[in-house]
Formats: sequence, structure tokens, C-alpha cells
Amino acid sequence: MSTFQFKEFTIQQKSAAMKVGTDSILLGSWVQLKNEESILDIGAGTGLLSLMLAQRSDAEIIDAVEIEPNAFEEAIGNFENSPWGDRLFCYHSSIQDFALEIEDKYDLIIANPPYFEPYKNKAISAKSTARQTQLLDYKTLLKSSKFLLSKTGTCAFIIPFDKEVYFIELAQNKGLFPQRITHIKDTKTAKYKRSLLQFGLEKAGYDTTILILKNENKSYSKDFIALTKDFYLNF
Repeated sequence: MSTFQFKEFTIQQKSAAMKVGTDSILLGSWVQLKNEESILDIGAGTGLLSLMLAQRSDAEIIDAVEIEPNAFEEAIGNFENSPWGDRLFCYHSSIQDFALEIEDKYDLIIANPPYFEPYKNKAISAKSTARQTQLLDYKTLLKSSKFLLSKTGTCAFIIPFDKEVYFIELAQNKGLFPQRITHIKDTKTAKYKRSLLQFGLEKAGYDTTILILKNENKSYSKDFIALTKDFYLNF
């Protein structure tokens, strides 16, 4: 599908390797906002998370970073064609280079990061670049997030459930501490699939919740509908 229509914006995704997916929609709907003035989207792809947060927030600055050329070009177009083009900007850069060049700090940093290790000696396609941790491993992501985060800011990610303990340990070693956690499973009887995580710079108590995406008859759950209804056309 080269075009994905949401209630208030449209995603063109003809050339980008990674298309609109449930993970990003979950993250963009779930992340807790606190009147942020500035937001950074790392590994923006087509710009979906940036656009969701433009719809949800009044942040004056929403910056995105994308290294893959086709995705970068589509993100630019999606930003310009949205109602919030004056608040959105995409940089064609790695997050490592971006962190070295930018002086700003952000109140919210968000990312749907790569989630599997590359096979050795395997050619890296555009889709592999978007999905593999070879070019953006968790340590680099968390180090850059900590460096770019404002003193009262938070950062949020969605990762495979089986990487949660490892990811949290890495985050804490960088001085980022859990504030919210939600475990995701497709149905009540399915295994956990993803973890939604939001971190801050201060240690604090947090609750862990569960989100079930579908009922046993494969219809969407009321909790999933309530979470994403501001975006999906059919809700």
C-alpha cells in the first residue's frame, strides 16, 4: 500500500523500506505527553511518529532524524503535506552525527528502533537498514537519547518483549530509568510480543500494564480501539 490514510494526515510510503506498522501506531498513541515544547523522532522512516505527536501535542519544535535516503525524502513530503508542516523538520543524518552537531535538548525523544541483529555476510538492503541494529544498536540509541534529553524530559521506545530486561539494564547504565511500561500481546492467550517503555532521568516508581490487541475472535479489543481511535479511520 503506497498511501496510508489516517484521520488527520496521510502517509505516502511508496519508496520507504519500512511501511506503516502497528508498532509505531501503538508507540505514538501510548507515549505520555506533558506539554513538551520540543520533540525528537529518531529513525523517523516516513515520519509517522512525528506526525502523530504533531497531532497530539502543541510542541513548537518536532525534529526527525532519518539516514535512509528514500525514507528521508518521503518524510519531508509527508511533513509538508500535513497540517503541521511549520512545526516539523527532518534531518538526513545518523543520530550519532546529529547528536554531535545539534545544540538543542529535547523534552521528548521517541523511537521505534531496529529490532534484530544482521546476519553475517548478508548484503544490507534498504529494508535491512531500517530493521537491523547494525547501524543503530541499542547502546548507541540510548547514549544519544540521554545526551539530547532535557533535564525534565522523557524518552519512549517499543522493543521486542524478550529484549526488555536487557534494554532496561542498558538504559539504567546510561542514567535513564523506567517511568512507564506496557506489555503487548496479540490475544489473551498469546505470548507477549512487544514492550512499550518510557524513561526519565530520575528514579521513580512505575506501573507495568498489559495491552491485548485483539479478542479471541480476532476483532480489535476495546483497549486497542480506545488507544488508537484518534488515528485509525475505521475506529
